[in-house]
Amino acid sequence: MKVSLLQHTPEPERTVALAARLCYSSAAIGELNEKFSTADITDFLAKIMSLGHQSVLEHASFTFGIEGISRACSHQLVRHRLASYSQQSQRYVTLKGEEFPLVLPASIASSPRREEIFSGAVKAAARAYRELVDDGVPAEDARFVLPNAAETKIIVTMNARELLHFFELRCCERAQWEIRAMAIEMLRIVKPAAPVIFSSAGPGCLVGPCPEGAMTCGMVKEVRKKFNSL
Repeated sequence: MKVSLLQHTPEPERTVALAARLCYSSAAIGELNEKFSTADITDFLAKIMSLGHQSVLEHASFTFGIEGISRACSHQLVRHRLASYSQQSQRYVTLKGEEFPLVLPASIASSPRREEIFSGAVKAAARAYRELVDDGVPAEDARFVLPNAAETKIIVTMNARELLHFFELRCCERAQWEIRAMAIEMLRIVKPAAPVIFSSAGPGCLVGPCPEGAMTCGMVKEVRKKFNSL
């Protein structure tokens, strides 16, 4: 898996702080912007975050390039509706060769027998796909035999408010392992770009009781320690 931050709103925290300050001021936007120092931005933004005034976070957006995740993972990712996605198409991109890149779950890789079963199934799928394409079946139809393990690439853009919600759900220990690993890496690389906004980002248990209730992982202390040092 490879996750990179391709671009983001220039000076995202200044933009967010300016939007928030505008809500409480009669001054012109240009005047407000000129008066903002780095220290002012940090202090004011921290206050805004503590008050839960999160609508202003929607003015800052972040674009990620994500490679080497499975289709199973991307299917979960695109359920987050307040985002923009561009994904490598299995309709227009024909897979080459007798095999294709796959994501192998650790629970399968840990056992030779499980890996043999998995390998046999995906090789059969790859062979069927190749034979169908060679027989003139369009890639958009041949892809129906491809497994969820097939690797994909996707570009994702989310605003800061949606990212906080995404991290709350997908950094949780109860999230599926692949999207959790992806979310944690996204958080790790976005923090330097907006350290105040994402200072408390992560699973819901970082700033309150575990939202999973009876389904809690039971490791709140360990999770908090992990994300505080991320």
